[in-house]
Amino acid sequence: MPVVSCYLWNVHDFRRLEVWNRSVSVTAQVYQLSAEFPVDERYGLTSQMRRSAVSIVSNIAEGCGRSTIPDTRRFFAIARGSAAELEAQLAVAETLGFVSQNEAAGLSDSLDHIRAMLIRLSQSFDNTTADWPGV
Repeated sequence: MPVVSCYLWNVHDFRRLEVWNRSVSVTAQVYQLSAEFPVDERYGLTSQMRRSAVSIVSNIAEGCGRSTIPDTRRFFAIARGSAAELEAQLAVAETLGFVSQNEAAGLSDSLDHIRAMLIRLSQSFDNTTADWPGV
C-alpha cells in the first residue's frame, strides 16, 4: 500500500487548504448563529451543530496528518459525513425558527461546496504510487 501525505500536494500544513479554511469559516458562522438559539437548546441542537461543525475541521486536519492514502481518504469521508449531519441539523433549526431561510441557504451552499472540495481532494490521490519521504 503506497504511503502518502497531504504533503505531496503542497498541503502538509492543513491550514493552507482552502477546504479547511472554508470549514473554519462555516464553524464560526455556526457558533454565531447558535449563540442566538433558545437557552434550553444549549445541550441539544446548539451543542450538536457545534460538534458537527468542529468535526469537519478536525477530520480534515487529521486526514492530512495520516500517512496512508486509505487513512487520509477515510478522514475526508468522515468530514463529508459531518457536513451532511450539520446540514440536516441546520434544516431542523430552520424548521424550528431558530435560523432564517436565507441563513440556512447560505450555510447549506457552503456545506455543499465543502463536500465537493473534499471529494475532489480525495480523488486527487487516485492512481498515485508516490511515497512520502520520512514516513
